[in-house]
Amino acid sequence: MLQYAIKGGNPLVGEVEIGGAKNAALPILAASLMTDDTVYLDNLPDVRDINVLLAAMENIGVMAKHASRHRVTLNAGHINSFVIEDDNIKRIRASYYLIGALLGKYRHAEVALPGGCNIGSRAIDLHIKGFRALGAEVTIDHGLIKANAEKLVGNHIYMDSVSVGATMNIMMAAAMAEGKTTIENAAKEPHVVDLANFMNSMGANIKGAGTDVIRIKGVSKLHGTDYTIIPDQIEAGTFMFAAVATKGDVTVKNVIPKHLESITAKLLEMGCEIDEEDDCVRVVASKPLKHTQVKTLPYPGFPTDMQPQITVALALSEGTSIVTETIFENRFKYVDELTKMGASIKVEGTTAIIDGVSKYTGASITAPDLRAGAALVIAALAAEGFSTIDDINYIQRGYEDFHLKLQSLGGQIEMVENGVENQKFRLKTG
Repeated sequence: MLQYAIKGGNPLVGEVEIGGAKNAALPILAASLMTDDTVYLDNLPDVRDINVLLAAMENIGVMAKHASRHRVTLNAGHINSFVIEDDNIKRIRASYYLIGALLGKYRHAEVALPGGCNIGSRAIDLHIKGFRALGAEVTIDHGLIKANAEKLVGNHIYMDSVSVGATMNIMMAAAMAEGKTTIENAAKEPHVVDLANFMNSMGANIKGAGTDVIRIKGVSKLHGTDYTIIPDQIEAGTFMFAAVATKGDVTVKNVIPKHLESITAKLLEMGCEIDEEDDCVRVVASKPLKHTQVKTLPYPGFPTDMQPQITVALALSEGTSIVTETIFENRFKYVDELTKMGASIKVEGTTAIIDGVSKYTGASITAPDLRAGAALVIAALAAEGFSTIDDINYIQRGYEDFHLKLQSLGGQIEMVENGVENQKFRLKTG
C-alpha cells in the first residue's frame, strides 16, 4: 500500500503552480452532459475524484478525450443509460451532480448514493427537496437515488441551510426547466459562480451566483462551449499553510487572491507576511507564530476545507488558539494523529482548544480524510525526524502531484510502497 515517507525540518521555499479547482470541475463535468454539442474544458485537475467521474460518464456513453493532461474534450450526444452505480462512483461525493444534470436534460436519473470522506453528516435532503420543488419524483431504492419527471417547472426554493452541493444541483436541474426558478439562501462559494459562468457560456440564463439569491430562467437547449476552470483555492491555501508551518517562503501562482481573503486575513493575524499580486500570493513565515481564533463558515467565511491545515499551524504558535467547526461535526478525527507528533489539542464537541508547542516530532500516522491527510503531511514536513503517512489515497482524491510539488519547494517527501523503500528513503535523507 502506498505511503508518504517524510523527513521534516526543511523550510519550504520557492514557487508552486496551483491547479484547477476540484470542487468546481466536478459539477462542471456533470453539467457538460446537458448539451449534445462538444464541450472543451481547460485547467481540469488530474486527481482521482475527477478521473472517477469521467470514467462514470464514459460508461453511459459520453465521449471523453484528453487533448493534454489538463484539457479534455467531451461530447454527450449519445448517452445510452441514465443509471450510474459502479463501485468507484459510490466512493466520491460528487456523484450526486449527475442527478441534477441528467434530470435537467433528460428528466430521468438513477445514481448510486454518494460516498467521499467521512467527516460528518452531509445529507442530500436539500437536493431532493429542490428536485421535488421543480416537479420531480425522487425515491431512494436499493442504494440508488432515482429521480423522474414528465416535465420540470421553475419554482421558488428556499434552502433551509446553506449547501454548496444542493445549490449547484438545483441550478443544473432548473437550467432547462420551464419558467423561472429562484434559489434563496444559496451558497456563494467561488465554485458555485464558476458553474453558473460555465452554464451561461452554454446558453443558460443564471443570474445572481455569488449572492444568496440565484435566479434562473429555463431554456430549451444548451450548446457547446470552451471553458477554463478557476484555480483551486483549497490547494492554494494548503501550500500557504505548508509555508507557515515549516517557517518557509512560498509563492502560490495561478490563483485568484480574492478567493483567498479569509485565509490571508488569518495568516496576517498569525504574524505572517503576505504579498499579493494579480494572480499570485507570497507567504513568508520568518517570525514566531501568534495564536488566534478561527470559526469555519460558508464563503466568504473561513473554509471548512482549510480547518485541519490552520490547526496544524496554530498548534506550533505561541499561546492558546481556539478553532470552531460549524459545517461538519466530525472533522477533528486527525487530532489523535497530530497528538502523536507532540501537539497539545483538546477537542470539546465541535471546538478544538490548542496550546501551542515549540515543535512536532516525526511519527507513523494515518490520513483519516482528504484535507486532514494534507494537513498531516504539512505537520510531518514541519516535524523533527521521519514520518510515514498511510491511506494517502484520500489525499490523491484532491491534490495533483502533491509530493512532487512539495519536493520542488525543498520538502523531503517520497511516495513509497513498502518498508524496504521507506528504509531506502531514510538512508538517502538521513
